Amino acid sequence: MAQRILVIDDSLIILGAVRHALVGAGYGCETCATFEELERQNVDGFDLVLMDVQMPELYGDDVAVALRQRDVRAPIYLFSTIDEVELAARAQEAGLDGFISKKRGMDHLLAELSRIFKPA
Repeated sequence: MAQRILVIDDSLIILGAVRHALVGAGYGCETCATFEELERQNVDGFDLVLMDVQMPELYGDDVAVALRQRDVRAPIYLFSTIDEVELAARAQEAGLDGFISKKRGMDHLLAELSRIFKPA
């Protein structure tokens, strides 16, 4: 069964491009563009959450911490165009599993997902 990934980003263009890449690579993908949509989403069944940092209502790393407090067990990765040093620091400070830079493109995203889901 394909791994299911939840992508949270306020850009519908990014959501469409990421969904296209993930589905094309064999992943299951659901998307949320707002926190209202996220609140309605059952996040328990996902294998990974990709969370944008620069959301209009709240920073994504704060939302990711709230997801952890809701007992979400899936790995949570920040997914942003901000500087990678800052992105790494935000992920670490929030106690998340890591980050993936949007700046590196879809090939990098797919390579990182392959690494994340690689059997031990």
